[in-house]
Amino acid sequence: MYILFLSHYFPPEVNAPASRTYEHARRWVQEPNVAVTVITNHPNHPYGVLYPGYKNRPLTKENFDGIHVRRVKTYLAPNAGFARRILNHLFFMMAAIIDAIQLPRPDLVLATSPQFFCALAGYLISRLKRCPFVFELRDIWPESIVAVGAIKPGLTIRLLERLELFLYRQASLIIPVTDSFKESLIRRGIPAEKIQVIKNGVDLSFFQPKEAPAHLRGELGAKDKFVAAYIGTVGMAHAVDKIVLAAEQLQHQNNVLFLILGEGAQKKAIQEMAGSRRLKNVRVLPGVGKEEVRDYYALSDINLVTLKKNDLFSTVIPSKVFEIMAMGRPILTTVDGECRKIIENAGAGIFVEPENVERLADTISELSHKAHLLTTMGESGRHYVEKYFSREVLAMNYLNLLYKVAGYAPEYF
Repeated sequence: MYILFLSHYFPPEVNAPASRTYEHARRWVQEPNVAVTVITNHPNHPYGVLYPGYKNRPLTKENFDGIHVRRVKTYLAPNAGFARRILNHLFFMMAAIIDAIQLPRPDLVLATSPQFFCALAGYLISRLKRCPFVFELRDIWPESIVAVGAIKPGLTIRLLERLELFLYRQASLIIPVTDSFKESLIRRGIPAEKIQVIKNGVDLSFFQPKEAPAHLRGELGAKDKFVAAYIGTVGMAHAVDKIVLAAEQLQHQNNVLFLILGEGAQKKAIQEMAGSRRLKNVRVLPGVGKEEVRDYYALSDINLVTLKKNDLFSTVIPSKVFEIMAMGRPILTTVDGECRKIIENAGAGIFVEPENVERLADTISELSHKAHLLTTMGESGRHYVEKYFSREVLAMNYLNLLYKVAGYAPEYF
């Protein structure tokens, strides 16, 4: 089976869509008679600056663990500012279509959101190649960009919503990452039989409990400190400013240190916010690669998973939740809905109302004195992902769905 996969992001970028695409595809190509070609951008997320070793050529070909990767010329734009990001998405759509024309006919075209112009490219290529279109739904877009205030409701949003529904209807199969997304689609008239949920998972051999490097605690001034860490995208949706405000409330509690590690549209604002308040209990750090991020998970006594207070966010499950649990670390989350349910079912953490700064600060203060409880939560989380969220198992379930869409006989799956 030949799969043509369109993804706006791909390693060495380290965000959630890049990791999910790579982790699934690298397992698929290990199966007999499965080939995967990924069309993607030259790596530049989140700052719109090319990664070392890359040039913005019309086409760069790579073999990435058996995956045929084709990087098309990219309109470089930082992950901030609506107009330039849309232009970046449109540029990729056109470049991907042009590149795909010269490729052999695939058995199916798979495109991943939240960039709907990537999905639109996938649909158009599937028509040109006369093969099924599979839509991987990672975010309810454009509703999510309204939720974070990136753009106000109006004509643009209405047009994007029409495009959204058109793509849902045209897809042979829709693969959302949460049950809530599936329920949302069904409410909007999309047939349930063409929706199959494949949630995010984790590579259990890569993310596993470990000791943090001794030097790291010293470098960060974290010796004898309770470390509350936010690790991930510092974006418009993530309410990282509320973590800074919680740190301000605890600035005289000498045993607690806050780490904010990552990149995103709000990174500069968060740095300025912590700096203007002269918070000695906050460290705002650059993002790190996938290998190094495990050290920071291991260093953290509690991992913060936060989003803004909006009903839409009760439908999402941040993918780092599974990484944190696999590392055997406890979680404090402000993400209600499916995310909260998974964490509480696992016994892996605690929920606090989103954007409730006082309660967030109080809970972190309380947990700083409950080492045994935190250890139990971490162990419970690890056991839970081992049972339900192995990336290996989920990737094979996903591949079986693709075999069916492509029309292969049952013996293939």
